[in-house]
Amino acid sequence: MITFTNILEQLRNDQHLVDEKSLRRAYEFSVRAHAGQKNRAGQDYLQHPLEVVSILTRLKVDETTLIVGLLHDVLESDRITAEELAAEFGDEVLSLIEIGNKITSIPYRKSNRQQVESFRKMFIAMARDLRVLLVYLADRLSDMGTLGFAAEDEQISYSRETLEIYAPLANRLGISWLKSELEDLSLRFLEPVKYAELAGRITAQQEERNRYVVKVKEQICVLLQENDVEGEVTGRFKHFYSVYKKMERTGVDLDEIYDLTAFRVLVDSVRTCYEVLGLIHATWKPIAGRFKDYIAMPKANMYQSLHTAVIGPFGERMEVQIRTYEMHRIAEEGIAAHWKYKEGGAVPVTGRDDRRFSWLRQLLEWQQDVSSLREHSGSSSINLFPEEVYVFTPNGEVKELPQGSSPVDFAFAIHTDVGNQCVGARINGKLCPLKTRLKNGDTIEVITATNHHPSKDWLSFVKTSKARNKIRLWVKTEQRERSIVIGRELLEKELRKHQYSMKRAQSLASFDLAVTDFGYKRVDDLFASVGYGKLSAGQVVSQVLPREELKIAAAKPGTIGKVLGRFGRRKPSSAIRIDGIDDVMVRFANCCNPLPGEPVTGFITRGRGLTVHMVDCPQVLASDPDRRIEVEWDMQRKTSRPVKIQIFCSDQKGMLAGISGAITEADADIVSASVYSRGDKKGTNLFEIDVQNLEHLNRVIREIKKVKGVYRVDRVRN
Repeated sequence: MITFTNILEQLRNDQHLVDEKSLRRAYEFSVRAHAGQKNRAGQDYLQHPLEVVSILTRLKVDETTLIVGLLHDVLESDRITAEELAAEFGDEVLSLIEIGNKITSIPYRKSNRQQVESFRKMFIAMARDLRVLLVYLADRLSDMGTLGFAAEDEQISYSRETLEIYAPLANRLGISWLKSELEDLSLRFLEPVKYAELAGRITAQQEERNRYVVKVKEQICVLLQENDVEGEVTGRFKHFYSVYKKMERTGVDLDEIYDLTAFRVLVDSVRTCYEVLGLIHATWKPIAGRFKDYIAMPKANMYQSLHTAVIGPFGERMEVQIRTYEMHRIAEEGIAAHWKYKEGGAVPVTGRDDRRFSWLRQLLEWQQDVSSLREHSGSSSINLFPEEVYVFTPNGEVKELPQGSSPVDFAFAIHTDVGNQCVGARINGKLCPLKTRLKNGDTIEVITATNHHPSKDWLSFVKTSKARNKIRLWVKTEQRERSIVIGRELLEKELRKHQYSMKRAQSLASFDLAVTDFGYKRVDDLFASVGYGKLSAGQVVSQVLPREELKIAAAKPGTIGKVLGRFGRRKPSSAIRIDGIDDVMVRFANCCNPLPGEPVTGFITRGRGLTVHMVDCPQVLASDPDRRIEVEWDMQRKTSRPVKIQIFCSDQKGMLAGISGAITEADADIVSASVYSRGDKKGTNLFEIDVQNLEHLNRVIREIKKVKGVYRVDRVRN
């Protein structure tokens, strides 16, 4: 039984400075809220929040977190309202409790590895404050202690959730003892037979193992004393889940696992760590491939230690971990070891998931700048995954989408047909506009209609590349069908001026020949080209009809036809292919200056033919999509393109010659050069060079960077 007095004694023994009056006020509030309630084991429910606070005390958390631990379940009681809680303890405490209640109420379903990882990330993203995670990890550990009184199906589902979500979170936060306890308790309910057998066999060996641990500890202590090294030596058994996983992974029996015991040596400095490692290896034979240096290369959760395995005394394998006292504190308490708060504020963190939680190390560096508990103020809100949002399908599957995604993005993430036929969406049961931005934890239900199609307007708010590409594909297909109809009508109109019908014109051998001559395989491709304005109806008719039957009065070309129809069928030297058409004047946009090898798009420019842009060029993205066409580089055709590069370097003798030589060495021609001296022994040089393609430009840049004194090379876009 844990009492509030025990908690205060624990805090005093750890020299954990808190306002005991505030903590007692929270305790009394919790007593009133939970009066008469019992937990699963039939105990007074108050034991649960007291256990949670006892666990949090081990994590060295701040006063606010301890108060949240005492009060985290009070809103589940009909006796307390959110308004009362906020009035008594402030909005921050209320917010942390409400966030925790929301994320712990998310229905978890066992799924594949990717779904489990997405669920973990959504769990963290919704938390927004690491204190929430610490409270509910402690809450989970306390709940696992009474799980034996629950129904069997609840034991299994609760333990699986603990093993797949909570234990990995404790590991990523660097709290090793909490992770181990959660894993062992989960194993007890998920594999009760194997757990009982394993526990029985290990317990049977415990007395013998204890004697072994004592003897080896004495030998390591003597080794340290003989070499004038001050340190603390401890020995321990590996926890059950670790042994179980090793047996499962290797397929060996418990009797064949020789490194059931691990020894830890704590010293004052990093230098002494390596000194002790040398002593251990000089005394006992190290096992090849079992040495890990987590001091030089720390784990992403800040864990640092030297790990080695040796053939120890009595010929048994044993693991030895060597670390400093500070490293051990971080290994045991994780991020909580450096979690310092001012009342009403926490250290703000923003980071990006690089799948390794590197933000923890950055947070540690920030925390080390805080000299005392009361000197720092800031926001308690963090966003660990600022570029992602995690939402549910109606059946509980998690979908990961970019931040700012809409129900349309979600619909296309489900299936292309769902996206194409999307007419509306319900978010958390309520009808919402399709451009609504999704939030973490939303449940989305897509409403579809069989005859519905994507809208071009969706392109203004969708975020995923899949949605954008599918919408553009449909728009392009629709435009092609419309262009075929328009092109056919334009040709029919032109033919009527020469007293020909389409049927009569298509009966001529010259019609099929014209289709081939214009570079098309099918008649519809020719119609579409006329509809797009790539060809004029007059061009086609003059190619199809006999010369003597052509009338002098030519049909007036369309708007885009005026631009493109005037150009003859000359071969461009631009190395650009346009859907098989070679009779369009091509120029390159100065705003983005694309190079062969880069993704490009074409834009029909009135009076100047086709302009080629980068696909992500802001100028072309803001332009009329109806005038964009697909183009691609003809990489078989050799050409050269001018490009400007800016070189930042030291202002020293021979620098210009070195840069020029590097450009020549990379087989590029210099068109022009401008050299500027900035007066701070640094220079800026602007070169215009001719390159064949993007790969050639990258080769030039690499050669320039090899020149001593060059510290940056940038490509310049006009």
